[in-house]
Amino acid sequence: TNSICFTRKTSCVRRRYREFVWLRQRLQSNAVLIQLPELPSKTPFFNMNNPNHVDHRRQGLQEFLEKVLQDALLLSDSRLHLFLQTQLSPEDMEACVSGQTKYSVADAIHSFASLNRRFPIEDEERKKEKNYADSDSESSSSGLGPSDDSISCGCKASPASEES
Repeated sequence: TNSICFTRKTSCVRRRYREFVWLRQRLQSNAVLIQLPELPSKTPFFNMNNPNHVDHRRQGLQEFLEKVLQDALLLSDSRLHLFLQTQLSPEDMEACVSGQTKYSVADAIHSFASLNRRFPIEDEERKKEKNYADSDSESSSSGLGPSDDSISCGCKASPASEES
């Protein structure tokens, strides 16, 4: 995102459909006068092995998020920031927002970014990339470690969105 509302330009988290349902309910309860976009319907015959079903749901969830992120009032909701920038469960997000944790919303987002979390399959890809870079005689390192902008949780950015 290019929104100044977000601490990080990119983040990578995995969310289940039920977590999107939770987010929509919380956003709606805090912004009663706003008509929130609908989530894609939850079909009783949804099949994770059917690429068409998965892609249709993914597109619907993407459209939901894009519409939510266009509303300034919704952007002020801490749950939205935690949902998009941490891997906290809905219960942990609620506890954080209500002040029942030792960490603040900003702390949670910063901690998740600093942990440089990756998912197991992405760890393997990263190891392969590292081995390739280590064997490249022209590669160099500053020794300063990754910057916040270089932490992407293994997500690939589209060429149009990459900054130089």
